[in-house]
Amino acid sequence: MSRIGKIPVKIADGVKLNVDNNTVLAEGPRGKLTMDFSPEVDIKIAEGEAIVTRKDDTKRSRAMHGLYRNLLNNIVTGVSKGFNKVLIITGIGYRAEKKGDILILNLGFSNPIEYPIPEGAAIEVEANNRISVTCNNKQQLGQICAEIRGFRPPEPYKGKGVKYEKEVIRKKVGKTGVK
Repeated sequence: MSRIGKIPVKIADGVKLNVDNNTVLAEGPRGKLTMDFSPEVDIKIAEGEAIVTRKDDTKRSRAMHGLYRNLLNNIVTGVSKGFNKVLIITGIGYRAEKKGDILILNLGFSNPIEYPIPEGAAIEVEANNRISVTCNNKQQLGQICAEIRGFRPPEPYKGKGVKYEKEVIRKKVGKTGVK
């Protein structure tokens, strides 16, 4: 039995789950999310929690068991609380600002980068160097943050660039002068 797959998913207050034809629909205070799941697993809802079981004991079914339990947990958490990640911009003259639905990043290039904010996500800029990204969908949140970080990943010598809030950049020594 999968250690992760056998843990039931707690359904938060105000969240409604509906399972129909290998599709789960979750509705909550932060919106709606849907997820298609594999026919190797089965999802049952009972007494404020959802239980994911597998139909047989094949290798693929065992692999899908824990995966779909975690994906189900992510959509329940997304429609009840949402997800948040913070990006930090480090470097002299590097900054971010938000104008309408566009995030403008000055990251040391000759022109600023204009990043359109995707639908379903909210981006707030705090103190010109701190970007807070909030989204209901955990996968979409990770993709947005990876794209923003990809414009100027942190470099190992001075640490300049865009990094996640709790990311640790291992610095290199650099050249030493000949005496």
